[in-house]
Amino acid sequence: MFGLADVNAFYASCEQVFRPDLRGKAVAVVSNNDGCIIARNRAAKALGLKMGDPWFKIKEQHFREKIYIFSSNYELYHSMSQRVMACLEALSPRVEQYSIDEMFLDARGIGTCMRYEDFGRQLRERVLRLTGLTIGVGLGSSKTLAKSAQWASKEWPQFGGVLALTPENPARTRKLLSLQPAEEIWGVGRRISKKLSLLGIDTALDLSRANPAFIRKNFSVVLERTCRELNGESCISLEDAPPAKQQIVCSRSFGKRITEYESMRQAVCQYAERAGEKLRQEKQYCRYISVFIKTSPFNPDEVYYGNVASEKLAFPTCDTRDIIAAAMKALDTVWIAGHRYAKAGIMLNDFTPSGVTQLGLFDEHQPRPGSEQLMKVMDSINNSLGSVWFAGRGIAPDWQMKREMLSPAYTTRWKDIPVARLG
Repeated sequence: MFGLADVNAFYASCEQVFRPDLRGKAVAVVSNNDGCIIARNRAAKALGLKMGDPWFKIKEQHFREKIYIFSSNYELYHSMSQRVMACLEALSPRVEQYSIDEMFLDARGIGTCMRYEDFGRQLRERVLRLTGLTIGVGLGSSKTLAKSAQWASKEWPQFGGVLALTPENPARTRKLLSLQPAEEIWGVGRRISKKLSLLGIDTALDLSRANPAFIRKNFSVVLERTCRELNGESCISLEDAPPAKQQIVCSRSFGKRITEYESMRQAVCQYAERAGEKLRQEKQYCRYISVFIKTSPFNPDEVYYGNVASEKLAFPTCDTRDIIAAAMKALDTVWIAGHRYAKAGIMLNDFTPSGVTQLGLFDEHQPRPGSEQLMKVMDSINNSLGSVWFAGRGIAPDWQMKREMLSPAYTTRWKDIPVARLG
């Protein structure tokens, strides 16, 4: 048996945890650069707020109740996600983090000592008590059935946020699958569901009754696995460790348009720093560094320009200095003065788990001595005591992202720890 725990309205809920005055109020979170709505709680949905609504339009509208808007605070969200993981790991022998707000659990053997619904309620109670967040729990004999059960636990309040689809109760499973639209099945989505509908497959139950060989021939082996999983056949196991990334991308839209080369150089340097940190977290080395810059494609009064350039290193590296140096060369290739740039980014490719490579006898470029030790010290400082960065990224540049409604980092910054007063 598998379990799936999903935090309800995760980003918005994280903002409410440390703001008791917002409980029961409409809360929404906007994307990077305060762009558009990426999360909203039930109260905000009831007021008609939709995913993707642009903030500049929303702030001009008048709603019957006040909506509290926050800039995305990923430092806080990541910290709260790790706390939820710790709660689940205390009650399950294996937990796989599927996304920042979803975790699969190993629920084998639970049914021999308690009802699966009671186990799910234990998970909900522990997470709520230790984090202040509410989760929905679905359980099933496959990952896909657990995902379907979790979807149903949110759709119908009478389940109390917990639903188990067990082999001992096939009638319940058939009933739920008959009510679940095909586009709500894990891994299907709207595009594939339209093709399935042409074949008379409109619900999860329809897909479960389809011939797996037919599904594989006309769609893919992935959808065939989904078909089998809906019948209780476990085809997707828990992953003890996430698969290694094949690419790392760091990009941002600017708070204001960039027209000067020095400002763009600072931005690319900052993105290169962040990409290097992510690369070392993955315990990987890279050989290809790409930089892209572009203007806004939505401004009819300006000629659009976008370009990308890549640099190949002589040997794999995880040293931020090497990444910055290659990024600057790539930037010089694509930079054209006279444009108002809206976005830039850096991409790392061609990963290897080792920095060892065969060098040529007459190669001028050699690995930096003490590189790994220096990067390890930098990362340890940035993850604990403070912040160390390369001077090339500048100090408080005016092109930084707009985050005018950013909440404090309650769980990761000493000065932001909330103060409790007894009155």
